Amino acid sequence: MTNQNAPVDRGAVALIIFLLGLDTLLPWNFFITATEYFEDRLKGPSASNGPVQVTNGTAPVTKNYNFASWMTLLSQLPLLLFTLANSFLYQLVKEKIRIAASMGAILFLFILTAIMVRVNVQPDSFFSITMATIWFINSFGAVLQGSLFGLVGLLPPKYSMLFMSGQGLAGIFASLASLLSILSKADKASAALGYFITPCVATLMTLLCYLLLPHLEFSRFYLAKESKPEAAGELLKSCEKDKEALANGDNKLILTNGDLEANGTKHSQYMMEQTDDSSRSSVLAVFKKIWVMALCVTCVMAVTLSVFPAITVQVRSVYGNAEWGRYFLCVCCFIVFNVMDLIGRSVTSVVQWPSKTSRLFPVLVVARVVFIPLIMLCNTSDRQYLPVLFSHDVAFVTIMTLFALSNGYFICLSMSYAPQLVRSKDCETAGALMTFFLALGLSLGAAFSFLLKSLL
Repeated sequence: MTNQNAPVDRGAVALIIFLLGLDTLLPWNFFITATEYFEDRLKGPSASNGPVQVTNGTAPVTKNYNFASWMTLLSQLPLLLFTLANSFLYQLVKEKIRIAASMGAILFLFILTAIMVRVNVQPDSFFSITMATIWFINSFGAVLQGSLFGLVGLLPPKYSMLFMSGQGLAGIFASLASLLSILSKADKASAALGYFITPCVATLMTLLCYLLLPHLEFSRFYLAKESKPEAAGELLKSCEKDKEALANGDNKLILTNGDLEANGTKHSQYMMEQTDDSSRSSVLAVFKKIWVMALCVTCVMAVTLSVFPAITVQVRSVYGNAEWGRYFLCVCCFIVFNVMDLIGRSVTSVVQWPSKTSRLFPVLVVARVVFIPLIMLCNTSDRQYLPVLFSHDVAFVTIMTLFALSNGYFICLSMSYAPQLVRSKDCETAGALMTFFLALGLSLGAAFSFLLKSLL
């Protein structure tokens, strides 16, 4: 069986892969855009403005939960740790179990978050429950993302790009939800409930789509290659028997499963490839083949997370219009970034330049560092050291457009190139490793953002 004999995907597999990509980043995007809701809950029922007040003897003590910082830490740390664990331990648990169980756990945690909207608890308890939810939902998300990258790596390259495009759409969903929350006339509790029900429905639909995937002829053709080493072994045994028959003087035409030619002198190329791929390479051996792409994806994410959203959310409109000020960050920062990031990811399905072996590729990735000073020199608030060189809103939108386009484009190329550099049996290992280095870039960028904020 060769790729020329592969069935045609009529769109069902492409749609499922796109939805799986969408689902991997829904948790992070929906939690990060709901920061205002969580901070309001932590103020307590008696505090309409400012942090909750705690009595210590006769003197009131202000309790600051520092929610945003803890949320970032407890999102990136498990993502990094469990992605690393998935890189080495993925062989202990079957892929289907890892993916289905992770999606089921994420669905449960989203349902819990939605229920908590209507449950009145003390701020301390709410903070603890929310932090535990963030930790576990990102832990399962790391396992899910690494497993899906390995799964997608078994399919033709364009499906890796579809997967990455789906991830880009998750950010757009979150941005639009943020915009609707500003426009909504409903009370905060009702708006929050509807907000968290949305990812519950999306995750459930994606889980059902994943369960359907093995039943589709196109995906079954590629995913079944996982089990073909055993079949290849049986085929070799059959061929050996035929060779013995030939050696005993039986010179008739022998056909074994269509893979042995006349006189037993030639085996099919497919069988030989499968025999050669019968054992997986070590993690270190796979890393040696994809290390350039791994460092590229780390660099891209480190540059992006160092200024987005830590620095970009401090940019203010040059106009003094209070009404426009309410929408400025939502539209010019989050929506522009996520839309342009999705376009950058989608462009890779048409244009793939530079190639995976080009030395120019890592050079262009490193060149993205220029966006750090460009964004820091925009019209940010609370600055002490740096001047404002790009004060106009148009300048900020232009920088954000190029920043997001390059982010989506190079992330998608790096993640889709890596599986192409290894054997098909090592695609899952390559995918898990790439996801780890992606998480490493996120963590480095988040840590570096503290330094950049102090330099403003």
